[in-house]
Formats: sequence, structure tokens, C-alpha cells
Amino acid sequence: MTAKEHLTVLLIISSARDDLVHAVLPRLRERGVPLLWWDEADYPGASTLTTGFVDGRWRQTLTCRSGTYDLSEITAVWHRRPDRPSAPGVREPSQREFAEHAARAALTGAYDLMAGARWMPATPQHALAVDNKLLHLYRATGLGFTVADTVVTNDPGELVPAWNRSGGRLITKALGYRAFTVDGEARHLFTATVPRRRLSGRHRLRYGPAMLQPNVPKAYELRVTVVGERVFAARIDSQASRLTAVDWRHYEDPKVGYTPYDLPRDVTERCVRLVAGLGLSYGALDFIVTPDGRYVFLELNVDGQWAFVELLTGMPIGDAIADWLADATTRSHPEGPVDVR
Repeated sequence: MTAKEHLTVLLIISSARDDLVHAVLPRLRERGVPLLWWDEADYPGASTLTTGFVDGRWRQTLTCRSGTYDLSEITAVWHRRPDRPSAPGVREPSQREFAEHAARAALTGAYDLMAGARWMPATPQHALAVDNKLLHLYRATGLGFTVADTVVTNDPGELVPAWNRSGGRLITKALGYRAFTVDGEARHLFTATVPRRRLSGRHRLRYGPAMLQPNVPKAYELRVTVVGERVFAARIDSQASRLTAVDWRHYEDPKVGYTPYDLPRDVTERCVRLVAGLGLSYGALDFIVTPDGRYVFLELNVDGQWAFVELLTGMPIGDAIADWLADATTRSHPEGPVDVR
């Protein structure tokens, strides 16, 4: 480390506007963790990143507004929804796009070489690779979770049979969370029921695959947050309001209660195994609990929100994240890039 470099062991990669990082930051400082908070949006326009193999060793340095950092000293990384790399100094749009694409490629390579550090939830390229609802359902069935009958298709001929199998209680889900516009207004797709009249428009399914499932009866729902091997389960009384009965994420309603929930040990253990088996250190899982007491797995959110659960239930999820990151920083410094093949 040169005289100008700063020693840090925790790298937080996130937008400066991220409220969740702001919530955890004081807890990390209480634990005395040396850290750097950096946003990919500062690269390449306001930061320099140098990766090289010189004189028989690999070296990576990041220079940003607060100084220069030796990335070989990093033992823990929290990668949480940073803004995209930005090259605002390049005026011509296609050239700026080229520069930003090159920046993303350089970051991917740099992160691969930091695989000796512990990542939450995982390196971004790995998190992206496993962020797939079908994969989560497949792994969940392998662990013995109850999963609703599921069809993902763009074949219009599959819609009526799925509707009939559900007894007319069919729902549809998007395969990913991505905003789009209708008449200039931003829209999002939430879980929605499929009434009989929609069957006449089934030809539209051809242009975009959807997930089809029966609308499983609910007594209530669960949001289960896994941080390493610690599990926090919250009961969501979604059936207390008509607005949240199909998808509790769609509306905020004061009638809907959130309370800590005592999850059975076998379900708890399977939640930890599902997250770890995907190569993740964090995951937010959603379940339905049926009127007859069955736990039906819905999905896993690789980087799902947790602050609202902590706020509404008092469960110390942010402390668990701070503990995991602080514990990761106490391990030995990686001696160099590991073989990630």
C-alpha cells in the first residue's frame, strides 16, 4: 500500500441515495469497520480503476473522490443496486454508450478478481445469473417445499388448459421486475387474476411469456429474510384488505398487519439451504400459508427490500446485515484472485 492509499476492508457499492445503506452505515461504524461507499455511476467519469498483472502479481486500485484504495485489501463487499456506470464527458451518444459498455466489462473483470472476498448477496454477475423465478421454483421443489402448479409460456394454447386446471382461479405473474410506459406513464406488472373474459385475448400471450399459476387460498403470507444463516420471518395479513388480497406489494394499507412469525424449524432450515445453494448470502423469500396450514413457496428476491419489515416488526435485520459484513471483514485478506472457473 502506497502512502496515498487508504486501508479499508469493506466496500459498499451502491447509489448514494440508497436508504438501506444509510440505515446500516451507523451500525457498521459502531462495529468499527473501515469502509468505502462507492457508486458505479462515478466510473469512469469521476473514478479510475486499474487492474494489472505486473512484476508477477495482480494489483487493483480504485481512485475516487475520497482517495485511492487497494482492492486487494477488501475482504467484504456489499453490492446493493448501484447506479449504472456513466461517462458524461463523452458527448456523442454512441461513443458514450461504447465507453460505458467498456466500463461495465472492466468492472465485471475486477469483481471476478475479488472473488476471494465475501460478497452480499453475491458478485453482481453471479446474482444476475441466479435471479430467475423458474430456477428458484426448481430448487425449492428439490428441497421439499410445496410449490403451486406452474407453467411459464408464450403459447396461447396453454392459457385455457391452465385456467381450467385452476378451476377458474388463475393468476399471472411477470418473470422479472421491469418498468414500462403506457401513454408516457411508468407502469409495473403485479400479480393479477385472469378472468374468463381475458381468455378471448390469449393470442397476446405470444408476444411475451408469462407465469401462470392457480390462485392458492391464503390465510396470510410470509416475507422471510435470510442473512447468512439468520432467518427473520414476518407474517403479512394480506387478506385483511381487498386491495392486497392478490398481491400485498401493490398497495399500502394500514389494515394490513406485519408481525414477527415463528417459522417451523424445518422450513427455516430449507430457507437457509435454498439461499446458500444458489450461492447467495442474502435472500428475501415469499410464502403463502394456506387455511389448512401448508407453506407454499412463491419466489426468492435476490436483493429484496427489508427495511419495511424491520420498521413494521422491530426485527433487527439491519443489525444482522451489519454483523455479517463486520464478521466478513475479520477474515484473512485474500492473497490474490481465486480460480472461479
